[in-house]
Parts: sequence; C-alpha cells; structure tokens
Amino acid sequence: MTAAKPAFKRVLLKLSGEALMGDQSFGISPDMMKYVAEEVKSIHELGVEVAIVVGGGNIFRGIAASSYGMDRAPADHMGMLATVINSIALSGALEKIGIPTRVQSAISMHEVAEPFILRRAVRHLEKGRAVIFAAGTGSPYFTTDTAAVLRAQEIHAELLMKATKVDGIYDKDPVKDKDATFFPRVKYMEVLEKQLNVMDMTAISLAMDNNLPLSVFNLSGKGNIFKVVTGAKDIGTLIDN
Repeated sequence: MTAAKPAFKRVLLKLSGEALMGDQSFGISPDMMKYVAEEVKSIHELGVEVAIVVGGGNIFRGIAASSYGMDRAPADHMGMLATVINSIALSGALEKIGIPTRVQSAISMHEVAEPFILRRAVRHLEKGRAVIFAAGTGSPYFTTDTAAVLRAQEIHAELLMKATKVDGIYDKDPVKDKDATFFPRVKYMEVLEKQLNVMDMTAISLAMDNNLPLSVFNLSGKGNIFKVVTGAKDIGTLIDN
C-alpha cells in the first residue's frame, strides 16, 4: 500500500469558534480541542505547512453584540480578543501532541503572542511550525473569514480549508431543509450571485480576485482534513474559478 501524498505544500485551515464548543453551548470543549489537534497532526506529519485562523464565536461575537446596541468597533475588538483565547488554547493542544506552534496576533500583546509579521510567519512555516493567526485582521468590520483569506494570500497558501458543521455548500440550510441541493464544486461568482452562506461576501470576493481555491467540508468527519489535503474528490465543496 502506497503512502498518501499531499496535494498541497502549504494550506490555511479556518475554524469557527463554534466548532471548538463541541456539544457545549459556550466556551471550549477539551475533547473537541484534542480532536482538532489530532486532525491537524495527520497533515503536519505529511510535511504540509499548516497555518490556522480561529474565530471567536464560542466566546463573543462582535456583530451579535452590535445588534443589541453596542458600538460595532469595540464589539469587534472584544471578538478579536476572543479569537486570541481560542488560538492560545489550540496552540497548547497542538504542542501537547508534539507539534511546535506560534501564535501571531494582529493586535499587539507581546506577553501572550508574537505580533503578526509576515516574513516571520513564513519562516515558522518553513521550519515546520504550525502558525495560528489570532485577532482577525486587527481592524473592526472585518470577519475572521476575511482574515483567513487575507492571511492565506499573504503566506501564499495553495488552499484555504474552511471546516464547518455541514458536508459542504448547499443552496439551503440542510439542517432545516431536507430538499437542500449539494454543490460538489462551485464558482466564486455563483456563491456571490446565489448568496450561498458559506463565507461573508468580502472574503469570497477577495478569494476570487486572487484565485485562491476554497475547500468547505465537515470538521466532524474524522480524517476529512487529511482527505482534503491528499486530494480526495468526494469530500466537501471546492470553490474556484
């Protein structure tokens, strides 16, 4: 049996904060964190350079707080700090199973994370360290999806992997509508025109402008991250031109 070979040399994995809750209604599930770390290890062992962007929705969502009358800019800054908490937790889980990591924050907090410096991030990746980009873009009004596309472009990742709670992209919410149609492959423009809720429109537009392929897949399927990186055709949805 031939060993699986990666189809990509460098990837960026986007995780939602909600994914880290597991079965909980809030916070970080230690079991889920361990599971995610093991999934990342499966591709790290192939020699793939892995960068990660984590959301903060399991702790605080800026856009949700702004809908209750809070000013959007400070609400988003609180959301960014939530992503730092998640990033430090994920770093610890990865280090525990032998994967060297670095957390780089778009907001300066030298005691807990490196500042985001592109050349340093790329050097870490080249040395086999997983790099976790925290605090989004560092600016309010931008989601962590947009931050993920931006960082993927900056480090020249060959693929952005968005891990979700469903198997890929559907025309409707498959949890609520059993007649939802699944798209194994879709173009950026279709995502924008049909308003398929996979990422915010800014993130999709930025990916389209730079021809960054996106893979959307179910995080809970054990081995799915490995399958996507080794080029399996039957996992999730691919968005490209």
